[in-house]
Amino acid sequence: MPDDNLHIERDGAVAVLTVTRPAVLNALNKETIAELESAVGALTADDDVRVVVLTGAGDKAFIAGADIRELAALNPVTARALADRGHALCQAIERMGKPVIAAINGYALGGGCELAMACTLRIAAESARLGQPEIALGLLPGYGGTQRLPRLVGPGRALEIMLTGSPIDAQEAWRIGLVNRVLPRDELMPQTMELARKIAGQAPIAVRYILAAVREGLGMTLPDGCAHEAGLFGLAAATSDWREGTSAFLEKRPARFSGS
Repeated sequence: MPDDNLHIERDGAVAVLTVTRPAVLNALNKETIAELESAVGALTADDDVRVVVLTGAGDKAFIAGADIRELAALNPVTARALADRGHALCQAIERMGKPVIAAINGYALGGGCELAMACTLRIAAESARLGQPEIALGLLPGYGGTQRLPRLVGPGRALEIMLTGSPIDAQEAWRIGLVNRVLPRDELMPQTMELARKIAGQAPIAVRYILAAVREGLGMTLPDGCAHEAGLFGLAAATSDWREGTSAFLEKRPARFSGS
């Protein structure tokens, strides 16, 4: 596992992935993006990992955006390539087949906010600030912000955030549905880990099918989405976890899911 700009720690079936560049508010440079790509690929392939928590080192930032010096040097060709790479990373997070929880411990701006939006769930510390400030640099979000933010909070609120460039605080992010929970800073990781362990104890195949049904269904009509759900429901009936879960319920005992 890479460890120059990232730290990966295992807690049973939960992997904690921490961006470790606190001196620059965990900003995303090319090396950090490459390490995230490698880590996401490795964790996706690791069947022993059932949930991933993504966070940033230090008390100030989750990920405070891109490396501005690198942005300033881009031309139209390299800018498009960088956006394509960022899109691919966010899509890889979305398609891991296991939940990814963003523990937002501070600033989540620009590419940091976009990475958080690619995660399954977002838990924010009370001190967190989220936003897409690219407009102040003459830019626009390039890692999917113009697409994911409207889907999460609606187009009107998303456009206000992007066109003003002004960050919003954690409570406002919760009010509009951008984050799932807001917690005191000292409770952020303990409660995020408690949530991660609870999800990690569920049936892994059913978790993967739920993620796929929601992600893919959002791009379908309601009838097509329901048909897709029905197909996955049928596939789940072929798993050992289905039999284990229903048997455990009838026998009044905890289920022991194997992921098969």
